[in-house]
Amino acid sequence: MPPQHNAGAEHMLVSMLRPLVERGHDVQVWLSRYGNVNEPYDYRGITVVPLESRLDFPTAVRKADVLLSHLECVPSTASLARGYSKPMAVICHNTHRPTFRDMAAGGTALAVFNSQWMQVEAELFYAEYPQSIRPAQSLIVRPPVFAADYATKPGKAVTLINCNADKGGHVLEKLARRMPEQQFLAVKGAYGEQILPDLPNVEVVEHVDGQQMREQVYARTKVLLMPSSYESWGRTGVEALASGIPVIAQPTPGLCESLGEAGVFVDRNDLDGYEAVLRKLLTPAEYRLASKRAKARSAELDPTEELATWCTAVEGLAR
Repeated sequence: MPPQHNAGAEHMLVSMLRPLVERGHDVQVWLSRYGNVNEPYDYRGITVVPLESRLDFPTAVRKADVLLSHLECVPSTASLARGYSKPMAVICHNTHRPTFRDMAAGGTALAVFNSQWMQVEAELFYAEYPQSIRPAQSLIVRPPVFAADYATKPGKAVTLINCNADKGGHVLEKLARRMPEQQFLAVKGAYGEQILPDLPNVEVVEHVDGQQMREQVYARTKVLLMPSSYESWGRTGVEALASGIPVIAQPTPGLCESLGEAGVFVDRNDLDGYEAVLRKLLTPAEYRLASKRAKARSAELDPTEELATWCTAVEGLAR
């Protein structure tokens, strides 16, 4: 069950595995892509097994009580789960057709959706393909963000995290040209061709590890931009809310659900709208109100209860 180059998926995965470790379970993550490490290592209590170690994954499957998988690794993991009669949970990060197709191919004991709208989309898939095999159980675990891990005093910059075209790199560039007096922060993403403006008011920051986001990104951010063409949830937006940082976002179903009343929604093609909203948010009175809404939404999204339900469901599969 490998972390991927999708940072949001990786962060969600780790934040869901840590509570299982805290309950005393032996948790292993087997990577499916080559990297620079040859030996297994510990990451926050989780044993990570690199592909380069060339250890025997089927043997680990045979000894396991429960298998977890996500993204492109679901079909191969499901085959091993069926072969060794092991229960498998599938963590669904997006509403793309392969996610539902692989999850409903058979052998999934527990489907975990990251939002209510994704669960609804899954139901539509089942209706369209009645021959698909429904998982025995399903639940919703919104990408867990503990506010205390991210809360800080906001900075002064308008920030975009991952500056590829789908995330709205062009919006940051055009806003920076329109607002030369405003500081912007362009944080490189782990995937996609990055749009990185060479402008005096734009600082480019290299890709930041999740554990460093508070100090290196949110402590320098006043407003977060999320003009994404697609977000199944939008974890970085929720991380920003913990510090009372307002988020201006494309109204995707995922972002509307995650940000709720705290979100400021503008179509990603409406640059005039982004500029007008941003200028308004940067006024002290409007910023105070938006920041208050952000912190209130952050409190609503406390993941404690959902993670407890998740751990109980996984433990139930092992019985």
